[in-house]
Amino acid sequence: MKEALWLALIAMVILIAGVVRFAFRGQRRLGTPTQRAAHIALHTANLAAPALRTGLNKESAERSISHLRDLLGTRGVVVADVDGVLAADGVDVEHCALLAPAMQAALSAGRPQVVTAKDLFCSDPGFCELQCGVVVPLTTDGDIVGVLAALDAAAPAGLLRLCSEVAQFVSTQLELAELDRSRQRAVQAELRFLRAQISPHFIYNALTAIESFVRSDPDRARDLLVQFADFIRFSFRSHGQFVTMAEEIRLVDTYLDLERARFGDRLAVTLRVAPEVLGVLLPPFVLQPLVENAVHHGIEPSENRGHLEIIILDADTEALVTVEDDGIGADPGHLRRALSGTSAEEGIGLHNVDERLRAVFGEERGLTIETALGAGTKVTMRIPKFHAGAGAK
Repeated sequence: MKEALWLALIAMVILIAGVVRFAFRGQRRLGTPTQRAAHIALHTANLAAPALRTGLNKESAERSISHLRDLLGTRGVVVADVDGVLAADGVDVEHCALLAPAMQAALSAGRPQVVTAKDLFCSDPGFCELQCGVVVPLTTDGDIVGVLAALDAAAPAGLLRLCSEVAQFVSTQLELAELDRSRQRAVQAELRFLRAQISPHFIYNALTAIESFVRSDPDRARDLLVQFADFIRFSFRSHGQFVTMAEEIRLVDTYLDLERARFGDRLAVTLRVAPEVLGVLLPPFVLQPLVENAVHHGIEPSENRGHLEIIILDADTEALVTVEDDGIGADPGHLRRALSGTSAEEGIGLHNVDERLRAVFGEERGLTIETALGAGTKVTMRIPKFHAGAGAK
């Protein structure tokens, strides 16, 4: 019996020794103490960054403040904007109020403020752990948008420098958030510009076509009016940065139904789409302007019956889109000026589409156009199936 107990004890000691040895080996794999500290700091900063990338507001402050407190290693942290406190961690309402003059001074002067025990003298000074701290401004593009405050029981050496570095990190994330918003505003402005250019011409022609059927074929006129309403509703509704290929094709199909009512037998259309690309995301209003350009500038001026071909193929990691017409074609030099934006005549829609494709997917993703006078026009674009921001529909 004793022998069995001794064997069990020895086995337990060996097991504990193995666990301890494994733990120490795991720590060694993390590197030196300096490397471990850097790893922890970077990991903590990465946890705070996503919230801050949405801008300075109550939700982002509340989501990031605990991580900012871990970065600073102080007993309390406060994040405020120009209107007041957004979030506090380890700092009660009374101390937030006591901190208000220093925060206002940092906002007004644009310089860090040091807070002493005299400034933070509260209702329980004997047991209070918030005796001093610093307040550092947060900036975006040179403008002061808020402050970051760190409070502690005693002012450790380097607290001002540390808080300034963390405030710089926060400010950088806020600037990136503003850049994202600016980019989105630019995209929306371009969409509004494009709508302003294509809509008057299309609206006039569509209403003229509908009017022509009112007496001769009222049912046809009613159907066209419904399609016209659907087109306008889709065109002017609020879109995200991306739509699906299926949505773009639906818009094009509605547009072509209205144009076929106007042209009759003069317009023949071939539309061929690979099912695999229907879910591919692309910027809104990049396909319809190409089709409208083919109809308006290629087929309409021609005296002959026109054929428009829209082919969207599955090309490995891309969706290959071609819009080709057998209309009057264009002068390549004029087309280059239109694409560059230096011509105020035709091609505004093409310029807008080309510019947005390059902005979203990269310079190599612009439009490829083959044309000559009297030889029709073929426009090609390649849309990657997977790309950064593809979830931002």
